[in-house]
Amino acid sequence: MPNRRRQQQVSERGVLAAAVVQHPREFIGVVMATGATVAIMVNALFLQHGPHPAPIFATRSVVPRPAAPVVAVPQLAPVVAPKAAEPRTPAQIIGDIQRELHQRGFYTGTVDGIWGAKTDGAVRDFLQAAGLKADVTPSESLLHVIATSNAKPAPAAAVAAPAHKDPIAALIAPQPAPPPQTPTASPSKRILAIQRALADFGYGQIKPTGVYDQDTQAAIEKFERERSLPVDGQISDRFVRDLAAMTGRPLE
Repeated sequence: MPNRRRQQQVSERGVLAAAVVQHPREFIGVVMATGATVAIMVNALFLQHGPHPAPIFATRSVVPRPAAPVVAVPQLAPVVAPKAAEPRTPAQIIGDIQRELHQRGFYTGTVDGIWGAKTDGAVRDFLQAAGLKADVTPSESLLHVIATSNAKPAPAAAVAAPAHKDPIAALIAPQPAPPPQTPTASPSKRILAIQRALADFGYGQIKPTGVYDQDTQAAIEKFERERSLPVDGQISDRFVRDLAAMTGRPLE
């Protein structure tokens, strides 16, 4: 069997060689045509950039789609949180309290933002006139209470002498007797504390006996004149408040 195949292959090669020898021109033409066909196919498939200038089969041109319009998205401004109000200083609050009390007639001092005896006494007078019980410590709440209140200071009691048409009758008319200056009979803890406070702050050489006497009255009058209070030398509630505010200690 192998010998037959070899003989068949040899015979086929002989026939091909005989055909080439008999027809050399045709063989060369076939080889050249085959080489040209292969060159054209390689050029068309691998060496062309873009479509062929003269294609055999007409192809439909691809129309590029228009690009979608770019819509600009508006940039939103960043949300900035509002700044918290800075707390005010005690001097600013006290100054506003003094200003409100001055507008309502309770305070006659200077608006300086300092909590002194006049400011403390004015606040206490306001609270008493308004019928309120609140903390006397300077704060925004106290300022709000004063600013929204319609309280007015009580009118000062003035004792007017009766008018006499006859000047002789005016001389004969009896005058009101001055308050008694005699010392009190028994010592008082309140008077004792007042005497010590007046003596400590230089309002007179007072012996702390707890008994109201002329030295105590003179020291009270001196205190009232320096504080622009009605000078009567008596131990009134306003006098006690102002003296306690100045000393910073209770007088009870």
